[in-house]
Amino acid sequence: MNSGVNPGAREDLDRYLNHLARTRRLSPHTHAAYTRDLRSLVVFCDRQGRDAWSALTAHDVRGFAAACHRQGLGGKSIQRRLSAVRGLFEFLLREGLVGHNPAQDIRAPKSERKLPAVLDVDQMGRLLDVDAADPRTQTPLALRDHAFMELLYSSGLRLAELTGLDLPALDLAGGLVTVTGKGRKTRVVPVGRKAQVALHDWLAIRNTLLPPGSDELAVFVGRNGRRLSPRAVQQRLDLWARRQGLDGHVHPHRLRHSFASHLLESSGDLRAVQELLGHADISTTQIYTHLDFQHLAEVYDRAHPRAKRRK
Repeated sequence: MNSGVNPGAREDLDRYLNHLARTRRLSPHTHAAYTRDLRSLVVFCDRQGRDAWSALTAHDVRGFAAACHRQGLGGKSIQRRLSAVRGLFEFLLREGLVGHNPAQDIRAPKSERKLPAVLDVDQMGRLLDVDAADPRTQTPLALRDHAFMELLYSSGLRLAELTGLDLPALDLAGGLVTVTGKGRKTRVVPVGRKAQVALHDWLAIRNTLLPPGSDELAVFVGRNGRRLSPRAVQQRLDLWARRQGLDGHVHPHRLRHSFASHLLESSGDLRAVQELLGHADISTTQIYTHLDFQHLAEVYDRAHPRAKRRK
């Protein structure tokens, strides 16, 4: 039996990961996920004695998926790993290094799709409607935090989109922001009135955090005057949520979920919500229709002649 993946195959994997970073320009977060998933494949191949990618069969890939399942991974995580394996072999096929893609028709077991957690309108109001008379809400960091919280909810940004935002992307006069999303795709989304006000207040004092001569373009910066990290946004949002009396962990994506749910509830326009969120596939957006079902049922009960309750 071979001892495991040979050095040449490992180099092929490294070339593929470099291709993802440089050519496909994946975000650091997505690239790190691909790297973890494919490193786990290497570990599996080492244990199975597969020394080259061309030696991998569909049976091996099914075994890899089964091993992931035994480790406690859910269907969605296993499907992501299989997607990474398919991508690797598509690259190797183009390079002429293998003759087939053993992961082509392998699918992970289906798992129950969890509905995203959202804040209702009252909870969002509690989070964002800070007391201007409270000195804690008027410090530079507090004004910055209020601005990015308003923007997350107003425009449905992903965390990476928020922290990657540069000053030229903001058009407060026009109430628009240009966002660079997954796959380096850009979209232009509206910025609500309250978010515009909060951003104006923050930008008026943003330079007080910058060192002399700084040319930092990031909209949101930290105490050191450099671009705010995703982790800092998560921590500050959680801090404000607890300070405003909200139960449970409030993370940036929860504000994006809330944006989508509330907008769909009010408009019913799934395609528009898809465009605003930057979803490539409308099936991703459709999960929010499940969140809105109870609201639609209540509207039906109130409005339909055969459903109205007698007074």
